[in-house]
Amino acid sequence: MNKDLVCVYSTGQDYLAMLVKQLLSDNNIDSFIINKKDSTYQFGDIEIYVNRDSVIRSKRLIGEFEKQ
Repeated sequence: MNKDLVCVYSTGQDYLAMLVKQLLSDNNIDSFIINKKDSTYQFGDIEIYVNRDSVIRSKRLIGEFEKQ
């Protein structure tokens, strides 16, 4: 994995990962989803990664999203 990518969000819910990815996209932040969930038993997390330069802005946006 690229060393410039940082995980900014992790969840076990598919829909939350997609909402956060869309939130970041709406704010011109490129993000990548890595699904680490087990396909059979559905445990594990879905992680969202952004470029190191966008970490602070991303975490601020995600924090505001989680307060809602």
